Amino acid sequence: MALDQDWGAKMLGLVTSRYNDRHWRKKIEKTLSLTPAGLTDETQRQLFVYLKTRLKAYKSFRADPDSWIVGGYATQEVIERARFDPTTVGPSMTKEDVAVFGKDPGPDVDMAWWDEMLVQWFEQPDEAEAETETLSEDAEETKS
Repeated sequence: MALDQDWGAKMLGLVTSRYNDRHWRKKIEKTLSLTPAGLTDETQRQLFVYLKTRLKAYKSFRADPDSWIVGGYATQEVIERARFDPTTVGPSMTKEDVAVFGKDPGPDVDMAWWDEMLVQWFEQPDEAEAETETLSEDAEETKS
């Protein structure tokens, strides 16, 4: 089960609003290292990939692991560039799509929320639940 649209918006807001808070930098870097498959909404997935690629920096040209520029002017510029011209993210992006950038998700987004977000990012639905949902959907279609 990947992040739904609300959780994805909170995650994008967290990454783009708290990057200057030293308590969140490592968490944001960890979030950027995740795969985009953890987001169900295609628009949010494009926004996440944009952030991931634009904030990426290499420690060296050798086989060092990737790192991200989180904090400071470079991060602010990447966010403002997307907000000014959403087509830099993708040709179909609008100002409403990138409006989540820079908006703090609120006080309910804390370390416990971040841990829960990681669990949801990687959690796979149980096979029994998936079968039950499929059976109930088939029954509803039959009734119609």
